Amino acid sequence: MRSILIAFALLLGAGTVAATPAQAQNRFWLVNNSGLTIERAYVSPSRLSEWGSDILGRTTLPAGEQVRVSPAARDCELDIKVQYEGGQEEEKMKVNACNITRIVFTNPNGRAGNDAGGTIDTAGGGAGATIGGGDSGGRATARRPGRGGEPSFNFVNHTGETIQELYVSGSRDGNWGRDRLGSDTLSAGQTRWVDLPSSAGCNVDIRVVFGEGRAQERRDIASCNRTEITWP
Repeated sequence: MRSILIAFALLLGAGTVAATPAQAQNRFWLVNNSGLTIERAYVSPSRLSEWGSDILGRTTLPAGEQVRVSPAARDCELDIKVQYEGGQEEEKMKVNACNITRIVFTNPNGRAGNDAGGTIDTAGGGAGATIGGGDSGGRATARRPGRGGEPSFNFVNHTGETIQELYVSGSRDGNWGRDRLGSDTLSAGQTRWVDLPSSAGCNVDIRVVFGEGRAQERRDIASCNRTEITWP
């Protein structure tokens, strides 16, 4: 009897090891380009009817930031739902997570973004996911390394004081665009991921606003092939 149990345990262990590379194929970056804070996020295989638990837990995902998601199930076809501040919700159904690396939430009319290939593998598993990353403020953030031609970067506040507003735009753009911090602030020593489209080019302009409206600007900063830009 004992030999049978040992053999069964070995089979279970082998199945777990074999599942690891397949499971990695459906991991993705959940990107918040909505201009609102995402307060809750849910990931579930499309074959299931329940959403499972909120994957952000006690954290939130501020506008302009992203987080790495590792689904609990190995399915390629996933449903993703987010809830913004104020209760507004957005869903993306039957997304093939094995064929993309980023799922971008913009607003209720947004669509998932596809920017990478992958192989398809379907298997059992439940709703839910785990997330990676985080910053000193306890928010659910994650950061990818810089790549050639990729202008996105980590903005690091080394000023010794709190930044109230942060604006970043391509040097070729004619306006600053939205405040990257939204309703948040960036305390001294904290980091904020700044996600920019490749069309922005490799040179950016940055404007930061401190208390009482005091502002600083730096222009034509090379952002490609680097992982962070510190201020000042």
